[in-house]
Amino acid sequence: MQFFRRVLLLFVLGFALAANAQVYPVKPVRIIVGFAPGGSVDIVARLIAQKLGETLGQPFVVENKPGATGFIAAEYVAKSAPDGYTLLMGATGLTAGVSIYAKLPFDLLHDFAPVAHIANQANVLIVNPTLPAKSVADFISVAKSRPGKLNYGSTGTGSSLHMAAEMFSMMTGASMVHVPYKGSAPALTDLAGGQLDAMFENVPTAIPFIQSGKVRALAVTSTQRSAMLPDIPTMQDAGLSGYDFHGWLGVLAPAGTPKEVVAKLNAEIDRAIKGDLNKKLLDLGLDVVSGTPEQFASYMRQDIDTYAKIVKAAGITPQ
Repeated sequence: MQFFRRVLLLFVLGFALAANAQVYPVKPVRIIVGFAPGGSVDIVARLIAQKLGETLGQPFVVENKPGATGFIAAEYVAKSAPDGYTLLMGATGLTAGVSIYAKLPFDLLHDFAPVAHIANQANVLIVNPTLPAKSVADFISVAKSRPGKLNYGSTGTGSSLHMAAEMFSMMTGASMVHVPYKGSAPALTDLAGGQLDAMFENVPTAIPFIQSGKVRALAVTSTQRSAMLPDIPTMQDAGLSGYDFHGWLGVLAPAGTPKEVVAKLNAEIDRAIKGDLNKKLLDLGLDVVSGTPEQFASYMRQDIDTYAKIVKAAGITPQ
């Protein structure tokens, strides 16, 4: 009799979870962003939040918790209730951070449920206009003539901006000083103001500064030119053979979130980025990815392996 009671209880619980997933969401959902407002992660989170709010009938609210390359936000989400009402807009720093930090407050592969891989994005190497460098070759020459003197900003240790710069340094022998920030906006402000010499920035957020002449663009990090910056060469065009770098953006939930909820979010996000949001994302210089939660999980595992090699070769340590 006790066995049958347990079976009945499991059946009822399973039915309840399925029913909850069918009506999800019944209250506002928060999307946590680990960077300051204004950067590409924040911009994409707000686009996704607005669209999900329209299609699912509940507000999706973006909440910024900047700091530690997004780890503060990630820890917060990892420890949140696995009910689909607290999500994370994740980025490259998470997969790179696995190899940089010996003791993270979460296990990326076990404490999260990948929901949707939204897009990949290239960066662009930009410099302060007063720096005597109008090409990648010029920049390498200046950096080598001032070893350890030039500095560059990023959104934190292990971020895609940091990793792009480290790959550049490894391939060119240009030694520079890393200055981490809590977001792109303050770093870009300091670059334009002369407190920084250079920066590898996401294309969308760099464009206003490039167009206004506050910074000078030298090359994009992808193997193809950006539609938003058609006159700017790729690193390979500029003579740095083999350089190819991009970061990722995607939504994650706490581990244990019902599969039905994850599947529902994945389907809605997939529909949005292939539909109404597709042109907006492309206009931001993003390469829309899409795919299943399982494909996103596999991508993250591969990304961890990729950055482990860069971190080891460059000797990157926490800052």
